[in-house]
Amino acid sequence: MPIDKAWLAQTKEETLEPELRICDPHHHLWDHPESRYLLTDLLDDTDSGHNIVSTVFVECLSKYKKDSSIALAPVGETQFAQSIADISITEKFNKTKVSAAIVGFADLLLGDSVEEVLAAHIEASPNRFRGVRHACGWDASIEIRNSHTKPPPQLYLSKLFRKGFSHLADYNLTFDTWLYHTQLEELLSLARAFPNQAIVLDHVGGPLGIGPYRSKRKEIFKTWKERIN
Repeated sequence: MPIDKAWLAQTKEETLEPELRICDPHHHLWDHPESRYLLTDLLDDTDSGHNIVSTVFVECLSKYKKDSSIALAPVGETQFAQSIADISITEKFNKTKVSAAIVGFADLLLGDSVEEVLAAHIEASPNRFRGVRHACGWDASIEIRNSHTKPPPQLYLSKLFRKGFSHLADYNLTFDTWLYHTQLEELLSLARAFPNQAIVLDHVGGPLGIGPYRSKRKEIFKTWKERIN
């Protein structure tokens, strides 16, 4: 779906603390046949009156390599994000350092073999590659869309996944997670097993309000609050 700038322009809001330096910690860039969101689109958004000095690119299936193994294909996304960062730096008029940090994808179900992928990501962007996101959003309901990585249920409890996960610390990489509120206990188990691993919880733990969770707002919020604490 193309960006509808006219629709977006309908709402105007006052900029709060326009001098406050801000890092946008999570955004995507893509170039799909039906939808594009690239550097100029991002800069249109960051040039809203706020002082966005830098951004963090997070994986979203963009520009995977087509001439490599399936395991190494996501390295193409890091190369893409790095190229955007290079362009951003050369644009002297631009105050925002886009993709100042990059969070890519590596299939941690590769176990020990994931080290090759992590090393390739770092080689592709030695100064910007900071972490890995392996989403595990899954629900049994057909009304809930599972994560783009097509995870199996209880991914974070898998011994093979945890073997791959254990190598993130070897490369001083962070871990981003995207899951649903029903899976927060799985994340807690993972965090307890690796207490020294930095973990970033995306999208506030994914509280659901559709499908079988529809019309259960108070109940869902109570469960989410207990688990998020």
